[in-house]
Amino acid sequence: MLAMPSQIEIYEDMSALSAQMVTAARAQDWETLVGLERSVASLRKTLESDEDGNALSGIELERKRALIQRILEDDAEVRRHTEPWMEHVRQFLGDTSRRKRVERAYGA
Repeated sequence: MLAMPSQIEIYEDMSALSAQMVTAARAQDWETLVGLERSVASLRKTLESDEDGNALSGIELERKRALIQRILEDDAEVRRHTEPWMEHVRQFLGDTSRRKRVERAYGA
């Protein structure tokens, strides 16, 4: 039977993946970014389901805090790269939708 990874190990894995997400976002590698996000979501679910109540030591709590902070910083960096692209997609889809409505209305 495989041992369940500790909370800290899961946060370390999430942090490593979030750093890879930053790299993918900077490279505009959206497919890789989506795959990495799925992996992070899976780890997040593991954390949610692992409410075993084991108290962390002071050192572990500090490590957990530092990892969460790093993940949040990486998330902000990913958003900095993805939000302009998402706005472009929204505008493109809006323009396409508007054009189709005009074509339907005027029989173009």
